[in-house]
Formats: sequence, structure tokens, C-alpha cells
Amino acid sequence: MLLKLCQRPLTSRISSLKHWSVYYSSIMMNSSVTNSISSFETSIDGDKIHYQSAGNGPHHLLLLPGALGSATTDFLPQLSKLNGDIFTIHCWDPPGYGKSRPPNRSWPDKFFNRDATSAANLIRNLDVGNMSLVGWSDGGITALVMAVLYPHLINKMVLFGCNSYITETDVKYIEDIRDVDKWSPRMRAPMEDVYGKEHFKELWNGWIDAYSSYLTNHDGDIVKERVKEIQHPTLIIHGQKDALVPQEHPDYLHSQIANSRLINWPEAKHNLHLKYADEFNELITEFLTKDSS
Repeated sequence: MLLKLCQRPLTSRISSLKHWSVYYSSIMMNSSVTNSISSFETSIDGDKIHYQSAGNGPHHLLLLPGALGSATTDFLPQLSKLNGDIFTIHCWDPPGYGKSRPPNRSWPDKFFNRDATSAANLIRNLDVGNMSLVGWSDGGITALVMAVLYPHLINKMVLFGCNSYITETDVKYIEDIRDVDKWSPRMRAPMEDVYGKEHFKELWNGWIDAYSSYLTNHDGDIVKERVKEIQHPTLIIHGQKDALVPQEHPDYLHSQIANSRLINWPEAKHNLHLKYADEFNELITEFLTKDSS
């Protein structure tokens, strides 16, 4: 059944978190408690896929990392701190990312479709019924494609830092950060720790080329024309200081996904779930546990 959140356009401010904090304090984990995290490997479509799981609750979540991301780099505060009595939390390393290697990452045309199919097959492989998706950046795009292509596998969605299409402005943003040698050592370190300096550089350039190809080869359309088909209850969170994703993208998603809610977070940036992990975890717990009837 569907949440009736969007009979008319609705945008919530992050100040409403104070109310949710009181209302849902009884079901949130104390921040001092940490879930035990287990690592697994499986084979999906001939690729080695690494994923981590935590908790033993009845509501299964699949966390979808961003570009070049992995469970460890992108979602550790969620794996460790979401309520393990409510949720069983799974997070994968997408094909060719993190520990889902070898083989190294490949870049087929419309690579988000490949990732969406692999993630859908992981859900089938886990054989626990449908799951709710929590997608950040590229992971949010993957979630959108999954919702269109594999709707029967999905319960609810949380999306942040993502888009359904690419503009020339979006390409300029990523071209401006193509040269990783110009990044600060602090910014490079997490990815260099995973991939090594040279492979990180190669992988990052490959991602920029593949991402930009949606503009050059597909008029920027990733899943833009089909997001209106999505019926799943969807929470869209946007950090209004996100330097990579302009406001037009969450606004478009909210306007097209009938059963969606948009929260604009004034002080947050692209990594809002890491910077404000406790608040983010509380926010998505409220949404994911709310009765959809």
C-alpha cells in the first residue's frame, strides 16, 4: 500500500526533525550502540559481488553507494547505527567497486541499467522478499532505474544527492573535479586506500567519461522520462549546499514521483548522511517505519 504524502506538492524543512526526534525516540537505537557487521561474497551475473549486512529486523534495506563507493566508504554510519531490531541492513559494493573485484569496473552504455540489474539480482539472491532502497548519488540513480525496471522487488525508497537526467551544468561540475591531483590529500585518501593511487585515477576518469556519455549519447536522459511511472513511497532529501546536485534535480523528482516527499536540508552538502549521520538515520527511520496505508 502507498503512503499518501503528496496529494499536493510538499516540501518539509529540516527543522521538523526536532518533532520527529521526540516522536520516534522509542524506536531508534541509542547512538552508543553499534550493530555487528558481517561481510559476504556472492556471484551476480558472473561478477564477484561483495556486500555487508547488519541487524536482524524484519524490514530489509539495500543501501546503494555513490560513484566508486562501497559499503565501508559510503554507509558505515548506517550499517552500524540504524536500529538492528527494526531493520536488516545490506550494503553492496557495485560491480568493479570496493571489494567487488576482480574484474575491474567496466563501462557499458547506460551503465546505470547494468548496476540496477545486478542489484535486483542481488535482492533475488538474498531471497528475503522485497527491500527498501536507500540510494546516495549514483546509488540514488541506480535506485530510480530499479524502481522503473523492477518495481516488484522494492518496498520504499530514500533518495539523496541524485538525479534522473544530466545537463551541461552537471557535466561542468564533474569536469571541474576530474583532476584528482588537485584534490586535497584528505579528499583523495579514502579512495586511494581502496584502489591505490593509479587505479583510483583511472577509475575516476572512466566514471566521468561514462557519466558524461548520457549527455552526448542520450540527450542527458538517464531515467527522466520514466520516473513518473514510480509508485513506491519515496523520500527525497536534498542538501541545499550540495555543490554537485542543483536544486532542480530533487524538485523534478518530487514533481514526477506521485507518492514522494521532499525535504530540503539548508545546511547539508552532498555527504549529508555522513556529516549528520544521527539526524539522517532518525529521519529515514521515521519514513521507513511509518504505515503506508
